[in-house]
Amino acid sequence: MSPSTLLVIPAYSESGRVGDVVRAVQENAPGVDVLVVDDGSPDSTAAEARAAGARVLRHPFNMGYGTALHSGYCAAMRGGYDRVLQMDADGQHDPKMLRHLVAELDRGTDIALGSRYIGRQAPRSSLARRVGTRFFSWIASGWIGARITDPTSGFQGLSRRALESVVNDGFPEDYPDADVLVQHHLRGLVVREIPVLMHERIGGLSMHRGARIAYYGYKMLLTLLLMPIRRPTPLRSADTVARTSA
Repeated sequence: MSPSTLLVIPAYSESGRVGDVVRAVQENAPGVDVLVVDDGSPDSTAAEARAAGARVLRHPFNMGYGTALHSGYCAAMRGGYDRVLQMDADGQHDPKMLRHLVAELDRGTDIALGSRYIGRQAPRSSLARRVGTRFFSWIASGWIGARITDPTSGFQGLSRRALESVVNDGFPEDYPDADVLVQHHLRGLVVREIPVLMHERIGGLSMHRGARIAYYGYKMLLTLLLMPIRRPTPLRSADTVARTSA
């Protein structure tokens, strides 16, 4: 694997899991640099990730999954990386699958999206999540013009072009899922799904739980409905974060 590849792992309260994830990544993807973005965890997530050998970027307080991802993207841009991989810190994403994401990027794909629903039995999930996934899968597939089975997957690979596309001040701070995939497509980037193995959560709290599922559905539906008329704000630079010095 290329040494110009950065793996971004957003993490919140993942003590007891994140260290094992980092070590498994180092075993299965030895040429990849690992960055854990600790989103203001109140536990020892940052210390555990650092002890396992990851570089750690820590938010002073909890800012949301999307913001943690965006911090990682900006770090990759400032570091001059050619591409970015991303996975969760809770043990769901199998590090053995990282090479498949890299292989897809090598074929010229801009966004390699790991799907738990292609060719294998997906991990158990709530009825609400399954219904929401199918609904937004239908919407995203319609926009992109190709079947997207897992629009909420956080197991992805991004080319340099895709990285440049997401490093901007308009990146969603909470749930960057189907809307970001559609934006990639509208910007002329190639989005392709590949089958990957995913496991059930080892522990921790899912961001798709309880009332958060209802909020996610409302926010994502509204965002997608407004997609045809959304425009960047003229009141701020299109790219302030990425140009911030490290």
